[in-house]
Amino acid sequence: MVNNITLGGRDRMHAMAIAVGVYVAIVLGTVGALGILSATAPHLATRDAWVHAVIVAVFAVVLPLRLRAARAGSPGALRAVGIIAAVLFLVNVIEAMIPGLFPLWMRAEMIGIAVVMLAVTLLVIGERAGAREGRGTT
Repeated sequence: MVNNITLGGRDRMHAMAIAVGVYVAIVLGTVGALGILSATAPHLATRDAWVHAVIVAVFAVVLPLRLRAARAGSPGALRAVGIIAAVLFLVNVIEAMIPGLFPLWMRAEMIGIAVVMLAVTLLVIGERAGAREGRGTT
């Protein structure tokens, strides 16, 4: 027997919202951790780590805004969510693989973000495919 799990448009959008919320929480936690580490263990809060954290924090503002527009039915916003998620996935994987650039704890955080963004990317692909077949919300 084969189990075929398919998500409807509302389910995919809801899953995207949860994943984006997880991303925002990770980013806020990272910025908070960097703030604490800057005072207690500056070698674990490098300048490169701060630059990365600020950039992903900007996307933590933009991504929920684009997702809200996508949930309202904007195909362009859904495309933007997919592009942002795919870029965040790739950048985080690549940066996490560069030896010595970031502290180990931040490399683990980057892999966590990459996993969440891969999920968002796959959900966007499913939503766009569902929309083309007439099953999606957009």
